[in-house]
Amino acid sequence: MKVKYLYQQIFSHIGVLLAAFIVLSLLFTQYIENLVYTEKTDELINYGENILFELERGEKRPEQVITQYANVLFGRDIQFSVFDEQINLLNPIRWRGPALVLTESEWKRLQSGKTIVSKVDLKRFEKEVSFVVVPYIVRGNFVGGILLTAPIEGTEEMITQINHYLFYAALIALGVSLLLSWLLSEVHVNRIKKIQAATSMVSSGNYHVNVPSSDFDEIGELAKDFNHMVDKINTSMEEIESLENRRRQFMADVSHEMRTPLTTISGVIEGLKNDMIPEEEREKGINLVSKETKRLIRLVNENLDYEKIRSNQVKLMKEEIELEELLEIIKEQLYLQAKEKGNEIFLDVEKGAMVVADYDRILQILINITKNSIQFTTNGTITLRGKMNGHDSVIEIEDTGIGINREEIEKIWRRFYKADLSRRTNPYGEFGLGLSIVKRLVEMHNGEITVKSEKNQGTKFTIRIPILE
Repeated sequence: MKVKYLYQQIFSHIGVLLAAFIVLSLLFTQYIENLVYTEKTDELINYGENILFELERGEKRPEQVITQYANVLFGRDIQFSVFDEQINLLNPIRWRGPALVLTESEWKRLQSGKTIVSKVDLKRFEKEVSFVVVPYIVRGNFVGGILLTAPIEGTEEMITQINHYLFYAALIALGVSLLLSWLLSEVHVNRIKKIQAATSMVSSGNYHVNVPSSDFDEIGELAKDFNHMVDKINTSMEEIESLENRRRQFMADVSHEMRTPLTTISGVIEGLKNDMIPEEEREKGINLVSKETKRLIRLVNENLDYEKIRSNQVKLMKEEIELEELLEIIKEQLYLQAKEKGNEIFLDVEKGAMVVADYDRILQILINITKNSIQFTTNGTITLRGKMNGHDSVIEIEDTGIGINREEIEKIWRRFYKADLSRRTNPYGEFGLGLSIVKRLVEMHNGEITVKSEKNQGTKFTIRIPILE
């Protein structure tokens, strides 16, 4: 059976309040009842002691003392009897009080000097009364006592009246608590309904929702966590969309990049197979097939290399390397490529500058960046710099090429990203993997790489690698 949360809240509030009020009412009634009966018996004991005191003083005859107090007590509807040790009543005939009716145990207690108190007695007298028996002790000897009784009708009426007031107070409190409980429950339920509605929107695919949050209570914290979750989902969805777009772009790039060399290879092989290529052109065709095959191998290897580096399957063997020697090797390896583009490579290396790195991987980093600089520079210069700066080795590769737009600089590190669609024919790092590999390798050396560039103003890559671990 489904019970709304609103009703659960109201029932729980009312149930707790009602239980608490019933318990408090019972305790209060019992307390008042005990208090009233105790005051009544204390009053009777006080009268009895006063009568005994007057009798003990002996200034008046016993009949006079009894008559004096009888005028007062009978007016308050209090009856009393004075008796001796033989249980003989000493009251004057005119003021004869209630008969003495005590049990054997009560009589023994009385003889031992103890006062007998009964807050409510329903059997021994003609009507329901409270009674006390005060012993009269003279020089340690029991010589009699006084029995005083007072009816309990007035006391019961007062207690009944109190119970009526408590009942009315309970009804009023129940009504007020019901109203307050309803209002508070409505507030909480509405807050929960907002989160429920937002959750339904998220489940239907709308991730641009937000609910009011606070640090006031757990519902507010739940709303805050919900908003945080939605923000995370939005970020994840954006990343998924970006990855999906990049995947599509990657597939398009792969198809484009691999289709051209494969078509060329297929065409040359068919030509050789069917003797459609003249003898003097065969060597040129074979060289073209070899070049395109190497290009395909490089594409595959670059992807495999990136996956190894990304999954930390590459171990670095670090050693001290002279920057001057390292940059000289780069210049020698890429001299011909630079010359084909009309570029010159210059070195500017600080004497004695060193770098602590894996030899093969630092070469890979520098060759990749320098090839990019050569590729996008025509009739310009590429400058390789090396120096020490505090505890870091600093390597700079600066060109005078076409540069990169500022808004695209941070994107060049992404896998498959291309800052310029015209670069699709780039034979070095064809799928935008080159700089992704470079950045990851630099990070594996606990270093950092930054780039500064402006469109048509050239580009400068700066690599910082710490000397000390």
